[in-house]
Amino acid sequence: MDKLIGIGELAELKAVSVDTIRRWEKEGKIQSVRTDGGHRRYRISDFVEQKVGKTIAYARVSSHDQKADLDRQDAVLSGYCQSFGWDYEVIRDLGSGMNYRKKGLTKLISTILDGDIIRLVITHKDRLLRFGSELVFAICEYHGVEVVILNKKEDANFEEELASDVLEMITVFSARLYGDRSNKNKKLIQNLADALENR
Repeated sequence: MDKLIGIGELAELKAVSVDTIRRWEKEGKIQSVRTDGGHRRYRISDFVEQKVGKTIAYARVSSHDQKADLDRQDAVLSGYCQSFGWDYEVIRDLGSGMNYRKKGLTKLISTILDGDIIRLVITHKDRLLRFGSELVFAICEYHGVEVVILNKKEDANFEEELASDVLEMITVFSARLYGDRSNKNKKLIQNLADALENR
């Protein structure tokens, strides 16, 4: 059965206003069907190019204690892909949105570069990376991979996860800073010892 969407969903899909959708319909450019309640609905197949090939759905959480959220993302992504009858695989990843070396993300990018997929589906933009997801989207565009973001709004716990990422950044940079100072101190002590010996 062909999936039907509302006027607001179609406007978002086409990146236009609801008024534009109404105008297009009035001009006969698009057609709608009416529900029993008289609401406009549109066949998504009229507006989405049906590509053939593999879809990758990517799910990520920051820590092990968020496994329930990872399972929820997996279920939402799977349900969405199944509703279109797509051949898909879910890549589940664990790690900070600041970490560019996550196993799943590396696999995803390699798959895109190899030309093995036609579509990437994520629940939210920041599931890929907290900063830099646009780079992945640019790679997708270059390789002709369609990107589907199910939820354009941020998660309710966005602030908590962002705070966690910021703390992780501070920890990493602090460790490097103190590591550098430690090395400098060791060199200073060694130089003093050498100077005493050569006295």
